[in-house]
Amino acid sequence: MFEDRQHQRLFYSAPQSVQSLVAAFLEPGITVGCLLAVMAALNEPLGRATAVLCLLVFALSFPGRNRFVGHPVSAFLDVLGAWLTLATILWAFAYATDSLRYFETPVLLAWGLLTPIVQLLAIAFGRAWLRWAAQRPSQRSPVVIVGAAALGVKVARALAADPQSGSQLLGFFDDRQGERVHPEAEAHLLGRLEALPAEIARLGVRKVYITLPLGSQPRIVQLLEKLQDTTASLYFVPDVFGISIIQGRLKDVHGVPVVGICETPFTGTHGLVKRLSDIVLASLILVLISPLLLLVGLGVKLSSPGPVIFKQRRNGLDGEEITVYKFRSMRTQDDGSHVPQATKGDARVTRFGAFIRRTSLDELPQFINVLQGRMSIVGPRPHAVAHNAEYRRLIKAYMVRHKVRPGITGWAQVNGLRGETETVEKMRERVEYDLEYLRNWSLALDLQIIVRTVRLVLFDRHAY
Repeated sequence: MFEDRQHQRLFYSAPQSVQSLVAAFLEPGITVGCLLAVMAALNEPLGRATAVLCLLVFALSFPGRNRFVGHPVSAFLDVLGAWLTLATILWAFAYATDSLRYFETPVLLAWGLLTPIVQLLAIAFGRAWLRWAAQRPSQRSPVVIVGAAALGVKVARALAADPQSGSQLLGFFDDRQGERVHPEAEAHLLGRLEALPAEIARLGVRKVYITLPLGSQPRIVQLLEKLQDTTASLYFVPDVFGISIIQGRLKDVHGVPVVGICETPFTGTHGLVKRLSDIVLASLILVLISPLLLLVGLGVKLSSPGPVIFKQRRNGLDGEEITVYKFRSMRTQDDGSHVPQATKGDARVTRFGAFIRRTSLDELPQFINVLQGRMSIVGPRPHAVAHNAEYRRLIKAYMVRHKVRPGITGWAQVNGLRGETETVEKMRERVEYDLEYLRNWSLALDLQIIVRTVRLVLFDRHAY
């Protein structure tokens, strides 16, 4: 049934703790191992500096991420992005402490090339082994779902699509009948709730997912009391799918389980990685484009009277008001309660301004905002404060996009939503892409967006 969908990939799921443990040590272990192997191959002595470097590398890369699941391209980009970030941090540290002299250049170059190759090979081998092991019928856990409505079907689809579940869905149990049963579940009803404890023993059920509505709380309590007399693992699925969940996860607050509904993805090490990558990339880019900044600034000054830099109020992280820099491209400087968006052939745009808007050169000063901590290189594009006041009333979950720093470029922009949003529907679509970015953030996704942005800047002609 649901597990027969074309996109499903089965993975060996029994030793989940083993998978997590291997993933935690794989990346730091390979990184340190490759360094030692390269030094041994090139007959370099292992001194105190090598020991310090190994400890530093292990500390910065531990624990490694589980890349045995998910799309292979995402894993590939994730490995390269993580290694590039680590190498940049190590180089900056070595340069600041004058430690590069302790290592020969061939050693560092060979280490830099060998490490990501070995990591990718190890991940490919691990994924292949998991895929092979999952084909054994003995590794699939019989599962039933309590509740045959829309939420129960949603869980069934999720189990079928989850590469780690290793589940064999047997069917549904529910007291409801007729129209209250979802069409996809109707043909797979196994019985009423009263028969569930006996059927668990008869069918050898390992897991039970309870998807009854919260209004059925007394019935849920009674059911749990009966099911605790079985050996099946029990999971309660709260009906929260009617709202937009951002980075939903279960937390422990001093012994109290708390379900996160809307949270920033940039917490803990993710926040550190995001900020460090912004600082390193923004600094490097500003150094490289400094001559271009001078030329564009001179062009703005000569093309029309007024300041070179246009400062506009935006809403940044957590909705706080920030000041964003752009090269001025218009004759007017609108920043009041009503800010008309630029349109094609807009009379306010200067001739030189049209050029820098089309090529996105007007956005370059925002790399200074990135260093200031007001913005990020990748994130939801900031809108004028006046636009936020308007659209937060018209678009559901509009302000959730402010759970992260606004970006110079974003997921919406590389998916065709660049430039004017002349209708509420277009803005709603842009917000959907922004929320999707928050749900699925990774360093690899940021790098993908940056690469696609460069391609758009060079070839897109729809901005004005």
